[in-house]
Amino acid sequence: MNRFALAVSTGIARVTEAALGPYQTAMIRIGFSATWLLFLLREFPHRQELYGPDGPWNWNLAEQLISINGAFTALMWSDGRFWFESVYVLAVLSSLLLLLGWRARAMSVLFMVGVLSLQNRSIFMGDGGDNVLHLMCIYLVFTRCGQVWSLDERRARRTREARARGEHVVDRAGPALWGLLGIVLVSVAFLGKLNGDWFVPALLWVLWSAQALWWVVGRFARSGQPRIMLDVVANIVHNGALLVIMAEACLIYATAGWYKIQGSRWQDGTAVYYPLHLDSFSPWPALADLLSAHGVMVMLVTYGTVAVQVAFPFTLFNRRVKNVLLAAMITEHAVIAVVLGLPFFSLAMIAADSVFLPTSFLRRLGEGAARARGRLWARFAGGGGQGPGLPGQRGPKVGLQGQPQPGAEDEPGSARTPGPTGGPGDPENPDHTHVGFPA
Repeated sequence: MNRFALAVSTGIARVTEAALGPYQTAMIRIGFSATWLLFLLREFPHRQELYGPDGPWNWNLAEQLISINGAFTALMWSDGRFWFESVYVLAVLSSLLLLLGWRARAMSVLFMVGVLSLQNRSIFMGDGGDNVLHLMCIYLVFTRCGQVWSLDERRARRTREARARGEHVVDRAGPALWGLLGIVLVSVAFLGKLNGDWFVPALLWVLWSAQALWWVVGRFARSGQPRIMLDVVANIVHNGALLVIMAEACLIYATAGWYKIQGSRWQDGTAVYYPLHLDSFSPWPALADLLSAHGVMVMLVTYGTVAVQVAFPFTLFNRRVKNVLLAAMITEHAVIAVVLGLPFFSLAMIAADSVFLPTSFLRRLGEGAARARGRLWARFAGGGGQGPGLPGQRGPKVGLQGQPQPGAEDEPGSARTPGPTGGPGDPENPDHTHVGFPA
């Protein structure tokens, strides 16, 4: 009984004392924001036809659908061209700032608003990766995704160093951004634009109020106990969201694999052959012909795809096997991006896969990127050190027994000690019984 109680208390302490998987959540933040940013920039000349007033899915059709499913989209607040351009630019800007990790908590919310606004406006624009991005942008707002590899982490580190020298540091940009977003939220609610499904409006109010509470406690609390309590709540929410992201990725692979097993083409080993010869998915016909010319290769890829997708959720507790299958899935998505011409689908799936990458590998990846950036800065700008931009691979300070020391941050996304993750992406030809998302 004592051993069981000790295990339970250890598990509770692990979940509450630190936001686990800082490098994995940073990869999710970078991966999905980069995917959406590249998509928006690539489609910038065609934005009016995809999501704007010039598209085949016009304003009246979108209005009729949203009146049924109650989906959230800021593009339906006005049918003017200027409003559409403003929302599109906001989506691009929030994606870029989230990629850099500037005010990650606020930018993750704006990122979610941009994704939902555009995707719910024209629901038929996508290649499968949009479904993954749609879900992950909601999960992302619950994570402390700015712990490492972000401008937030660099600012928090500099704040700690300044306070250690006895300097008084006051954050003005954070409260100003919170106030501006609050004015916008109150104005939109007053004008009655938040009708429809309750989930997204309620989430926006909760996040805005939580950020206000975090700032008030940090500014006016006489003791550190209220801030510690809020920190524990933020850690629990982060770790729960990280678990949901893992489970979602596992569910995507499991359902895709089991649906494939039921298909006759997957059973006889010829399923991979057919998409290689579709005109809509053949940017490199010669390469597709080369890959499909060998029957044995087609059979091995077909059966291998099913085996990897079905087996992956069951290998999460065996690190070596999990890493092998993870490398196979990432390679598969890279091949899909090139051979079938689906780069954004593949990027979205690789971003989802990154939640399972080993912490040691991600740390080495960050150290290599920091060294490369330092060399480039020294070579082209004549500077020294790491140069401007994202911080180098300097982990958060830790105290006894590996526990993080309290730092000075402006939001519930403070730097924490890296925690291991492992655990629980390729939604191929999903069948929906309804059209559109309620969120």
